[in-house]
Amino acid sequence: MDLTGKIALVAGGTRGASRAIAVELGRAGAFVYVTGRSTAAGRSEVDRPETIEETVALVEAAGGTGTAVRVDHLVPDEVRTLAATIGAGHGRLDILVDGVWGGDHHLQWGKPVWEHDLDASLRMLHLGIDAHVITAHALFPLVVAAGDGLVVELTDGIPEYDAVFRQGTSTAFYVAKTAAHQLVKAEAFELAPSGGTAVAFSPGWLRSEAMLEIFGVREDNWRDAIAETPHFAISETPTFVGRTVAALAADPGRHELTGQSLDSGLLAKRYGVDDVDGSRPDGWRYMIEVERAGLPADPETVAKYR
Repeated sequence: MDLTGKIALVAGGTRGASRAIAVELGRAGAFVYVTGRSTAAGRSEVDRPETIEETVALVEAAGGTGTAVRVDHLVPDEVRTLAATIGAGHGRLDILVDGVWGGDHHLQWGKPVWEHDLDASLRMLHLGIDAHVITAHALFPLVVAAGDGLVVELTDGIPEYDAVFRQGTSTAFYVAKTAAHQLVKAEAFELAPSGGTAVAFSPGWLRSEAMLEIFGVREDNWRDAIAETPHFAISETPTFVGRTVAALAADPGRHELTGQSLDSGLLAKRYGVDDVDGSRPDGWRYMIEVERAGLPADPETVAKYR
């Protein structure tokens, strides 16, 4: 996974999967721009402690280089300024990972559209769709300039799982998260003449900072949560996600995947990538074939997907 000399941007790289992707791209040799709204100077509406400066510190601790730039990707002028900065410094953008979201706290679980707070619904749509289109509008000229640039649109879910409404979420959340599957089809078409590649990408059941807090565990004792939530046994670390995306970025044959919706489990099989404990979780296949099918999460079954 050699990305030496590559220029990368991880938009929304403050925490979770995006943070880990930034770290692994940096570890592989790319110079990584990390953007987001949470900085040492103040938190975003998500109101969590992680910052973009901390992400860059982790990139550097992994042996990489990068810089943090505060950007609200819903503000076109801020994204244009970011594009101008990258363009002036490098003239191209080899890897664009768009992980902008920060909408989970707006989700009122299980409420139908007429009962769900309208402002919260619209905010999720703005974060999940508008911010990604704004980012593409401003940054894609630099991706085109790279010649074989890669765009990764982060989302939550794969087409097979999203083929039916995700009961218990909400209309706006479902639309915001499934939009990526169609977005990359358009982006792939538009980038094709320059040799660029665009894919949607979803982590599996991610043990992010927030998820660990929700389950009341840490990374070193996360299995304690399985007693109450057996299907959590299929979960994966953010590092696993980062490794799979870095492997994709380093793959000279990645263009054959353009326009597709991918996930960590699928890419781990393609590239032979393991999680930090040596396992290889295939979360979405598990959630389709076991969790959604109502089957028990017994150790033998879980082992088939790890």
